[in-house]
Amino acid sequence: MSMVTIVLQDAPYGNEKVWNALRLSQALISVGSKVRIFLYGDSVVAAKRGQNPPKGYYNVGEMLSALMEKGVEVKSCLTCTSARGLVQEDFIEGALIGKTIDLARWVHEGEKVMVF
Repeated sequence: MSMVTIVLQDAPYGNEKVWNALRLSQALISVGSKVRIFLYGDSVVAAKRGQNPPKGYYNVGEMLSALMEKGVEVKSCLTCTSARGLVQEDFIEGALIGKTIDLARWVHEGEKVMVF
C-alpha cells in the first residue's frame, strides 16, 4: 500500500488549495493509498469544529471528518495552532495537535509527500 503525506499551509477558505488537497486525498484512498494530512500555518483552522460556510459551499471540516472515518490521520502543528489561539478542544473529533517531529517521521517513513 502506497503512503502519501499531504502538507497543507493555506487557509481552508479563500482559495481552493485545501479543498483540492482533500479531494485528492479521497481519490488516493479510492485507489488504495494510505493518506496522512499535516496542517501548517493558516490551514490549522481547517480542523476547527463548528465551521459554517455559506449554503452550497463545501465544508472543509466535514470533508476532513469523512477522510478520518476512512483512516486518514490528521495532525496540526502545535506552534501554528497556538499562534491562532486554538486548543485541542477546538478541533473536530480525530484531528490531533502534533509537532513538526511528527511530520518528520511521516516523511521519513512514507513514500510520497505533497505540499499544498
